[in-house]
Amino acid sequence: MPGQSRFAELEPLLERVSKPIQYVGGELNSTIKDWDCGGFGPDGEDLTVRWALMYPDAYEIGLPNQGVMILYEVLNERADALAERTYAVWPDMEALMRAEGFAQVTVDGHRAVREFDVFGISFSTELGYTNFLNALDLSGIALHAADRGADEPIIIVGGHAAFNPEPIADFIDAAIVGDGEQAVLQVTDVIAQWKASGRPGGREELLRRLAQTGNVYVPSFYDVSYLPDGRIRRVAPIESGVPWRIAKNTVMDLDEWPYPKQPLVPLAEAVHERMSVEIFRGCTRGCRFCQAGMITRPVRERTITGVGEMVERGLAATGFEEVGLLSLSSADHSEIAGITKGLADRYEGEQVGLSLPSTRVDAFNIDLANELTRNGRRSGLTFAPEGGSERLRKVINKMVSEQDLIDTVAAAYGAGWRQVKLYFMCGLPTETDEDVLQIADLAKRVIDTGRSVSGRRDIRCTVSIGGFVPKAHTPFQWAGQLGAEETDARLAKLREAIRADRKYASAIGFRYHDGQPGIIEGLLSRGDRRVGRVIEHVWRGGGRFDGWREYFSYENWVAACEAELPAYGIDLGWYTTRERGETEVLPWDHIDSGLDKEWLWADWQDALDETEQDDCRWTPCFDCGVCPQLGTHIQIGPTGKQLLPLTVV
Repeated sequence: MPGQSRFAELEPLLERVSKPIQYVGGELNSTIKDWDCGGFGPDGEDLTVRWALMYPDAYEIGLPNQGVMILYEVLNERADALAERTYAVWPDMEALMRAEGFAQVTVDGHRAVREFDVFGISFSTELGYTNFLNALDLSGIALHAADRGADEPIIIVGGHAAFNPEPIADFIDAAIVGDGEQAVLQVTDVIAQWKASGRPGGREELLRRLAQTGNVYVPSFYDVSYLPDGRIRRVAPIESGVPWRIAKNTVMDLDEWPYPKQPLVPLAEAVHERMSVEIFRGCTRGCRFCQAGMITRPVRERTITGVGEMVERGLAATGFEEVGLLSLSSADHSEIAGITKGLADRYEGEQVGLSLPSTRVDAFNIDLANELTRNGRRSGLTFAPEGGSERLRKVINKMVSEQDLIDTVAAAYGAGWRQVKLYFMCGLPTETDEDVLQIADLAKRVIDTGRSVSGRRDIRCTVSIGGFVPKAHTPFQWAGQLGAEETDARLAKLREAIRADRKYASAIGFRYHDGQPGIIEGLLSRGDRRVGRVIEHVWRGGGRFDGWREYFSYENWVAACEAELPAYGIDLGWYTTRERGETEVLPWDHIDSGLDKEWLWADWQDALDETEQDDCRWTPCFDCGVCPQLGTHIQIGPTGKQLLPLTVV
C-alpha cells in the first residue's frame, strides 16, 4: 500500500552506517500526517496532495535550512496536504541502499519518495545538482523528465539556483522562481483540482495547468535553438497559453507569514543550532556580485512587533538559547536598534544570546553590538569589505572606504573585542594582483589599530577569501571568470605577503578556497541545457557532495566537459572565463526576476567605470524595474511601535 512506513526495512541498515541518527526522524516539532488526510471524492478520487521536500545536502546542512522548514510548515497547515522531508544520504548509506534494494525515504514517516505527488528540491547552490540526480535514482524515479510515467512524482525545484534552471532542465518537470510560501499553495491548489476532476490529460495536462499560471516554469514546453557559434538564438514556448517569460513569486507583508512558527530542532549536530527569524527580505544595497540581493528585491521588513512575537513563540517551541536575526544585511533594518534592545531587555537573565550574520562595516555601531552580546557570550565580529582596494570596492558597489573599516574596528577593539574576521573575494571583474595584495596591507593596519586602541597584543584578525563566481540576474552576469590557476596564483602571493612580516604573521589568520570549485560552480550557474549532459556524466562517474572538499573532484568535472561539450563546439572556458556581449541571449533571459536587462547592462558599464549606485531605500528610484514590473513596492519602517510588551497568543 502506498504511504506505508519503510522503517522496519531501514532499521537494520542503521547500525552499519555513520551518524545513523540523521535518518531516524522524530525531531521536536516534526510532523507526520495521515497519508489520506485530504479524504476522497464521490467517485473515490484521492484528494490529498503530498509533497516530499528535499534540501540536497547532508542532514546537518539541510535541517536548519529556513526555506525548506517554512514550506514544510506552510504545507502541513493545509488539511488536504502533507509534507515530509528527505536529505542527501552519505556514501556509506547509499552503498547499503543499492546493495539491499532500499529506496530513498523521508525522515518523517519513512515513506518512499516515489509515492508522493511532488518531489520538491530547494537549491541554494548549484553544487547540489549531483546529489539531486542521486536522490532521483535512489528513489526509483526516472532521471529524465521525458521518461517519467503517470505514477511518478512531479519534480519541482526552487531556491536561488532556480533563477537559472537550464542546466538541470532535462531532469526537472517544473521550477518555482522566487518566494515559495504562496507558490507552493498555488501549486497544491492546481494539483488538488486536477485530482478532483479525475486527473484529465495525465501528467502532461497537469504540467500544462501549472505552466499556464504564469509563474511556474515547465522546461518541456520551451524550445531552445542555437547559433552556429554555440550561443543561444532564442528560447520560445511551444505550447499555447504558456508565457514567454516566467514571473517571479514575491510575498508582500512578511507579518502575514510568520514562519516557521514551530522550528525544527535537530537530533544530530547541525551547522546552525539556533532559533532564526528572517527580519527582512530583499536588499537594495546594490552589490553587483550579489545574486541574492538582486533576485530578492524589493526590500520587505518584518515589523518590530512581528519579530518579537516570532522570537517569543519560537523560543518557547524549541528551547534554543540563541536567536539569529537573519537577512542579507540585518543591521539595515529600520528598527534594528529597537529590535535588539527590546529582545535583550525581554530575555535579560535568561541566557538567550542574539546574533546577526556578517555585518556591513557602515552599519555597525557599538550600541548595537553591546545589545547583541548583553545576554550571551562575546565572540568575534565579522565584516565583509569584499574587495581588497578602494578602487575595487567602487567596481562592485561596496561603498565602504578603508577609513570606514579602520574606524569600525577601532571602536570594536576599544570596546573589548579581541577578534575580527574580514571576508573578501578573489577574481572580481577588473581585479589586479595589486588589488588583492592590498588585503594584506589592510589586515596589518587592522592589527595595528587594535593594538593601539586596546593596549593589548592578543589582537587577532582572520582574513577569509572566497572565489568570485558570476551569477545570473546580476550586473556581473556578462563578466569573464578568473581561471582556477590564476586565482590560486593570486592567493599564493597574498599568503606570502601576510606571512612575510613576522610582526603580523601570528596575528593574522588566512583562510581561502582554491579556484577549482569556483570554476565548476561558474559552469553550473551560467550554463544552459547542454550542461545537463556534463552533470549526468559526473554523477554516473560517482560524483556526489560537490560542495564538500573531501568529495569534490575537479578532474572528474573537467573530464566530463571534455567528453560532452565538444559535440556542441564549446568547452568549459566557453561557459566560465568567456565575457558575454550586450546582445547575447542568456540562458535565463526567459526567467523574469523583475530586473530590466537594460538596467543590469548599464550597471555593468558603471562597474567598469568605477561608478557607484546608491541604495534606493533612502534615495529616489533608479528604475531597476522590479517594483513596477512585479506590482510590488519597498516596505520599510519605522512603525513607531515598541517590541515590548509582547502580545503572543
